[in-house]
Amino acid sequence: MSLIRSVVLLQVMILFNVMLTAKASTPAMAKPSCPSRCGDVIIPYPFGTRGDCNITERFFITCNTSVTPNKPFLSTSNIEVIDISLEDGQLRILSNSSYDCYNTSGSRRRYYYFLQLGLRGISINNAKNRFTAIGCDTYARVEGFRGQRYATGCLSLCNNITDVSNGSCSGIGCCQTSIPKGVMSYFITLESYDNHTDVLPENPCSYAFVAENDNYTFSSSDIRGFGFQNRKFPVTLDWRIGTTSCDEAKMDATNFGCKENSDCVDSENNSGYFCKCIRGYEGNPYLSNGCQDINECETMSPCNGTATCINLQGTYNCSCPVGYEGDGRKNGTGCSLPYKDQSKRSPLINVALGTSIGLIGLLLGIILLHWMLRRKQISKLREEYFQQNGGILLREQLSKRRGYREDVKIFAAEELEKATNNYHESRILGRGGQGTVYKGILADNRVVAIKKSIIGDPSQVEQFINEITVLYQINHRNVVQLLGCCLETQVPLLVYEYITNGTLFHHLHNDDDASYLPWETRLRIATETAEALSYLHSAASVPIIHRDIKLANILLDDNYIAKVSDFGASRLNPSDQAQITTIVQGTFGYLDPEYMLTSLLTEKSDVYSFGVVLMELLTTQKAVCFKRSEQNRVLAMYFVSLMKENRLLDILDPRVLNDENIGQIKEVAALARRCVRVQGEERPTMKEVAHELAGLQAMPKHPWSESKLIGEEAKYLLGDLNNTYDDGATSSSMGYDSINNKFTFELQGAR
Repeated sequence: MSLIRSVVLLQVMILFNVMLTAKASTPAMAKPSCPSRCGDVIIPYPFGTRGDCNITERFFITCNTSVTPNKPFLSTSNIEVIDISLEDGQLRILSNSSYDCYNTSGSRRRYYYFLQLGLRGISINNAKNRFTAIGCDTYARVEGFRGQRYATGCLSLCNNITDVSNGSCSGIGCCQTSIPKGVMSYFITLESYDNHTDVLPENPCSYAFVAENDNYTFSSSDIRGFGFQNRKFPVTLDWRIGTTSCDEAKMDATNFGCKENSDCVDSENNSGYFCKCIRGYEGNPYLSNGCQDINECETMSPCNGTATCINLQGTYNCSCPVGYEGDGRKNGTGCSLPYKDQSKRSPLINVALGTSIGLIGLLLGIILLHWMLRRKQISKLREEYFQQNGGILLREQLSKRRGYREDVKIFAAEELEKATNNYHESRILGRGGQGTVYKGILADNRVVAIKKSIIGDPSQVEQFINEITVLYQINHRNVVQLLGCCLETQVPLLVYEYITNGTLFHHLHNDDDASYLPWETRLRIATETAEALSYLHSAASVPIIHRDIKLANILLDDNYIAKVSDFGASRLNPSDQAQITTIVQGTFGYLDPEYMLTSLLTEKSDVYSFGVVLMELLTTQKAVCFKRSEQNRVLAMYFVSLMKENRLLDILDPRVLNDENIGQIKEVAALARRCVRVQGEERPTMKEVAHELAGLQAMPKHPWSESKLIGEEAKYLLGDLNNTYDDGATSSSMGYDSINNKFTFELQGAR
């Protein structure tokens, strides 16, 4: 009977260990004879609070013992540390917010927060933090250094606190943007357009701060700003040892930071490294004998009931009893007698083995049932998403209408998950205000770009389906082709052709001359882009206004053929309407001033943006540049003012200018000037622009007289833009996208 009890006990232990696995962890350790914590925060070596407890000065932690509990601070600064992690080379700090407040008398009270780490090898993690601004009359900027100067920011507007949505930072009451990699400092500034006059007293203040992604969720009550002036936010920092790569650091064995049983991990920018205990060990990899063997036999119970667990350095072994053979691990074949010895087993052992097999079979059955129920639940959820995102409506429209391309496809969610390796970070092509774009490889080895939006708006499903069916019909060599979509996810996924050679912005504004574009190529790209916009305005079945034409939305293939992309902000323009009233959306520097003032969107808004693109191609200067003087920051204003003064040569890129193409360049400059006229009715149509550029491209090149540069006197964009939008503003696009309902902000900072 005792043997039966033992067998039953073994089966209970097997089931318990399969269903629950406990893993012990060893806390991080300080250097011997050094304090291991400050208040509630563990201080592991290479950090320390006194003497030689830290590896270098930048890892010194000041422990303030005058408060209870004690509080640690980074080096000798006032930056409070709340956690230090050895496993991933990160630490967390508390950061203040900036604020800008007004009252009914018009007086202003503000505080701008400046964070300066000042410690080489310690920087702000851009993947785990983001910049947030709150307010109904707010534009915020965060700037600083990451080895070189950077600046970015966002714009938030609303007419009333009732307009905002909890959890949504899309530009109505709240806006967000990411910060660059490797940032070592940031300075947050705030401004408003009307000193909060129209939103007092509900929103007297604007607030802006950097915080961890998961540590702040916007609430409409935050507009009132209760408690924000004294609120601190957690921020994740990356820290690294030394300034060299692992290979270089290992050459100096005396000062190499990684000790026994540890691995060295390079930082992403090859500046410094951090250490990790190898598999099977835990503890502090920066201390001698700091990585200790994990006793898997005690913490994991990795062997089945008939095998004996033997702990080894960094691993373990499951040994079968004498006379038995097989793999004694829980996921192995189990221990059993050789086949020729099966008959020698006692009946009790046969009963025990039969019971074991039965219990294991029962457990496998439960697991299989759970898996099937889970698959059914996922399938049901995907079907709900498909209907919610308008899948049935899309199928009906595709079946009714003719003329669609044969390769238009509705993709399954599993197909795109597999194509992107489950949306792995290594497949990210870019992030923006509307979502993330991934590189995908389909089952037929086609490479595609998959756009995954951040949020969706169920109220605009019908509009989304109407627009996507029209986008399917676009078939132009200079427009990025929409291949299909997936509606089985929480938000729709759009699948586009993959363009290999990056954006025109990258090629025109790169740091070096590696991809310098000659004038002939620039003129051809301008012509192709104009023809694509002309097609969208006049040749598509339903006219389409792009609404966000800029260098970053013009892609180039391997042959430098232009491809217009990113229709996330586009609007359909019914043929019986000359203009559409809509919330202003676009990118500062490219935005039509008439559209900004009236909210009336017309095809001439795209003409204005294209005119700015022409100016960038002519000058190789950015649409907005804070290195230029205040009155010349906006390229359109600067360009037109120089032309009026007959000083065009002062701004042209000298690399593209020669005696043979001076005539072409002057004609293109005059065309660009006409495109940015303040009144839209005075601008040419995109069809006229495309026709004129095609003619210039085809005509023989010869020098023209300077007198042809200044052709006609009309009303141009010269000085009033700054009266409407402060020069201190960064850049903005605001409002709801009819497809993605997402706020877009982009600032291309001056180099």
